[in-house]
Amino acid sequence: MKKQKIPWYYLFLLILAGESVFILPFVLPRVFRPTVLEAFNLSNVELGYCFSVYGIVALFSYLFGGPLADKFSPRKLIAVALWSTALGGIVYGMFPSYFVLKILYGYWGFTTIFLFWSPMIKATRVWGGAHSQGKAFSFLDGGRGFVGSLFAMMGVVIFSFFMTVWIEDTAVSNSQIAIQYVIFTSSGIVALVGVLIWFLMEETRQEEKILVEKISVSQIKKVLRLPSVWLLMIIILCAYIGYKVTDVLSLYAKDVMLYNTIQSAQVGTILLFIRPVIGVIIGLLADRSQTTLWLFLCFVVSFFGALLFATGIVNAGSTVLFFVSIFIVASGVYAVRCLYFAVMDAGQIPLILTGTAVGVISLVGYTPDIFAGPVIGYLLDSWPGATGHQYVFWMLAGFHLVGGIAAWRYFQLYKKKVL
Repeated sequence: MKKQKIPWYYLFLLILAGESVFILPFVLPRVFRPTVLEAFNLSNVELGYCFSVYGIVALFSYLFGGPLADKFSPRKLIAVALWSTALGGIVYGMFPSYFVLKILYGYWGFTTIFLFWSPMIKATRVWGGAHSQGKAFSFLDGGRGFVGSLFAMMGVVIFSFFMTVWIEDTAVSNSQIAIQYVIFTSSGIVALVGVLIWFLMEETRQEEKILVEKISVSQIKKVLRLPSVWLLMIIILCAYIGYKVTDVLSLYAKDVMLYNTIQSAQVGTILLFIRPVIGVIIGLLADRSQTTLWLFLCFVVSFFGALLFATGIVNAGSTVLFFVSIFIVASGVYAVRCLYFAVMDAGQIPLILTGTAVGVISLVGYTPDIFAGPVIGYLLDSWPGATGHQYVFWMLAGFHLVGGIAAWRYFQLYKKKVL
């Protein structure tokens, strides 16, 4: 039987869903962090604890949701995840108390991970086939970045419309009105994407062939015997620290570069536009050489980018250096994100157990969802201004040094043999 060719729009739908589901819990706080802190009356530490609650729920969701992706079709799981996440946006837009906000983040930890994460990764791996894993995951992450930037740009336009009149009188109530429109608009779009997934993402014959009949403990034991799984745990953990640190760049613009709230949000939006560019470039390069080597090199780039901020040479008087440093850090961080699941095939992880492997790897790899937020918040609140931000980037440099070492070991174990 001739192998069914999976259409391009299938990947497009995965890209659209892949970022939409995280808009409410993560993208909006990243782009509008100063405003979110003000409108919800939160400190950096308190926002960090919200992320921690998300991470704790996500921790168990990764483990139990992974095998689920090996049994049920991605279309159904992804659509339900999007609708459930959008419902949370209604609560979010009503500016709940800090206690309710933590519960909401726990709820999102379930909807975005248990029902969504492993099905998306497995569906992307199926689309990439045997020869386009780098392209598949790079286009996925780069495309997600583009979708995120569109959401951010839309949010900044809506926010600016309601705040421009009040720019000299930035009362909390005015910030709340502006960000509320952004939240509700985003929630409606997330729900709409769920409808598109349900009706347009057809189930392929490849997916039908790699669904297991039952979920068993032996699947987890099998993937735990693979060295690539343990190395990916370390690689993703270190890489994800970098992604969490990019959340504070809009705050860096306000605290250190002395930008106003709209300008700092624009910085966050510019940051998001870097992600799709890097995704396309890495996608075109990775499959033509050794994806495992590119993973190591990208850690090196982000490490040196982090040092630029950590050493304190990026300040209010160095605007050009600020944007150059943002580009270097973001390029390394986003490129690593493009590649760490793309090396699963090179690491000899069976396709039929992708969901289980992703769940096990993510159990450790995404623990920064639990501790990174509070740690970053503590550093920023305890040492206000430039000093706190420098400590945050020293943390990034340390983790990416370790990640680079693990990536180099992965390259040594699974590099292609040149005949």
